[in-house]
Amino acid sequence: MNIQTYFPTPELSPFIQSYKVIETPADVVNNVLPGTSPVMVFRLSGQVSVNHPGGSNVLEPIVVSGLRKSGRAMQYESGTVNLLVTFREGGIAPFVREPLHELSDTSVPMHCLDGFKDAGLLEEQLAGQPSHEARITLIERFLLSRLTGKTPDGMVLAAIRKIHRAGGQLRIRELADSLHVSQDVFEKRFRRVAGLSAKQFSYVVKMKSVVEKGRTGLTLAQIALDAGYFDQPHFNKDFKLFTGLTPTEFFKSPVSW
Repeated sequence: MNIQTYFPTPELSPFIQSYKVIETPADVVNNVLPGTSPVMVFRLSGQVSVNHPGGSNVLEPIVVSGLRKSGRAMQYESGTVNLLVTFREGGIAPFVREPLHELSDTSVPMHCLDGFKDAGLLEEQLAGQPSHEARITLIERFLLSRLTGKTPDGMVLAAIRKIHRAGGQLRIRELADSLHVSQDVFEKRFRRVAGLSAKQFSYVVKMKSVVEKGRTGLTLAQIALDAGYFDQPHFNKDFKLFTGLTPTEFFKSPVSW
C-alpha cells in the first residue's frame, strides 16, 4: 500500500486530523483495527470488500464508517484508490445530524445520511478532478457547506482527554462526577457525540494502548498487568475480540496501517 497524508485548512483543522490517500497496486487483505473517531471514505477507483466468516460485502463508493469494538479484514482489489477523511475525536458530530452511536459497527453510504442526499453529485465531481489536492479542496468545500457555525462538544472532548490520560482505565461514574454532570446525562451526550458509550470508548483506548506497547517489545504478561488484567485468559479474549487474532499471532503479522 502507498499512503499519502494531507492536512486540512485552518477552518477545518478543529474537526479533521488529516486526509489519507491509500493506493493499492496489488490485491491485498489488511486487518483494520478500531479507532476512536468515524472516518469518511471516498473510493476513487477499484473495489473494497469487508471479509467475514459468511463471505464478504462490497462497500459503496462513499461511506461513513462508524466506531467499532472489533477489527475488520478489508480486501482491496488491485488498482484501488481510497481517500480517507480522518476526523478528530468528536469532530464529525457537527457535520452529521444522526446520533453517532447509530453508526457504530457499520459503514453507512453517505447518501443515506440526513443532509447528504447529494453525495452522488460529489462522487461525479471528484472523478473529474485532476489531482488529489483538487479532490481534497472539493471535499473541504462540501464539508464547510454543512458546518454552519457548529463547534465540537467541549464537555465530551474533556471526557475524551480524561479517558486518554487514564489509558482507558477509569470508572464512568467518577468521570461524570468530575465533569459535574449526572451519569445518565453524560452517557447519552457522550454516545451521541463520540459514537460509542463511554465504557466502550474506554475499552478501545485501552486496547489501542495495549497494541502500541506490544510493538515496543514488552512482555505480554507486563502489558496485560499494565492494562488492568490479572488473568491471561481474560486478556487474550479481549485482545482477540479487538484485533481478530491472538496476541502471539497479531505481533507476528504485518503491521496494519
